[in-house]
Amino acid sequence: MSKGMIFDIKELTVHDGPGIRTTVFLKGCPLRCLWCHNPEGWSLKPQVMKADKHEKICGQELEAADLAAKLKKNEDIFRETGGGVTISGGEPLMQPDFLLDLLTRCKPMHTALQTSGYGDSVIFQKAVELSGLVLFDLKQMSSEIHRQYTGVGNEEILSNLEILKNSGKRFIVRMPMIPGVNITEGHYQAAADILAPVKDRVRIEILPYNPYAGAKYPSIGLTYKFPNIPDVTPNYPVQIFKDTGLRCKVL
Repeated sequence: MSKGMIFDIKELTVHDGPGIRTTVFLKGCPLRCLWCHNPEGWSLKPQVMKADKHEKICGQELEAADLAAKLKKNEDIFRETGGGVTISGGEPLMQPDFLLDLLTRCKPMHTALQTSGYGDSVIFQKAVELSGLVLFDLKQMSSEIHRQYTGVGNEEILSNLEILKNSGKRFIVRMPMIPGVNITEGHYQAAADILAPVKDRVRIEILPYNPYAGAKYPSIGLTYKFPNIPDVTPNYPVQIFKDTGLRCKVL
């Protein structure tokens, strides 16, 4: 029986897969995206969060069996709305035993895996097989730029994307839009080229930049280092996707 560390459970979510869902956030992430709005998800260990003179422990260890039983209390709602459970992070692949155990125990509920794609390929393939849907992040198609802003290259991510493409499953590619980092025709075209062969099985979701991304940093003793973003509405070159026959929407 496996144990895992989570930092949040959100019920009644509607943007992390189909229907009404519960999203479970696992702690631990190998990336350090400068725009991350959940820095409390980086560490695998519990942390003290301080805000307005109040303190709370961010991080709770749970057994997969107990968490699955808790999630199944909403099984009727999931069934009626076509929803289910989404496992997010952090990066869920950082807790492989717990992730695979939880996905298995959540059956027959619909499960979705939300991932950066950065992790062991064998674990990733097993997680894909156990998931009803995968939400896969594509932050930057250039490995050099990816490393500059996240701390890691994207070779492992693109390798796992090929595993997902070859799985035969439908999936969603999520593209967070960060001004000055990836709102470029080059990024969009490279993404379109790699996804075009599976355009009948993939949908692209554009995630606008969160202007409040830095709100949690002071509470865990960190400084938000991403530069201030002008209050303008970017022009996303989504026509590139449409010209390739890829389905795309801005959330």
